[in-house]
Amino acid sequence: MSQKKSILSRRNFLLTMGAGGVATAAAVATNKAQQPSTGEKEKDKRATAGYSESAHIRNYYRTTKV
Repeated sequence: MSQKKSILSRRNFLLTMGAGGVATAAAVATNKAQQPSTGEKEKDKRATAGYSESAHIRNYYRTTKV
């Protein structure tokens, strides 16, 4: 009888872990769905800045030449 009770508790544990994983995935998915409105502003800001090579970067490139 104790062996059957042990198996059931393992099943309940795995069921709980599976349900918790699904709930976490759903929470992450809904959170990401709400964020693009703020992310679009950041993308626009980054898109206008572009890549600029500074003296520090030129020095780094110069030192890495083989």
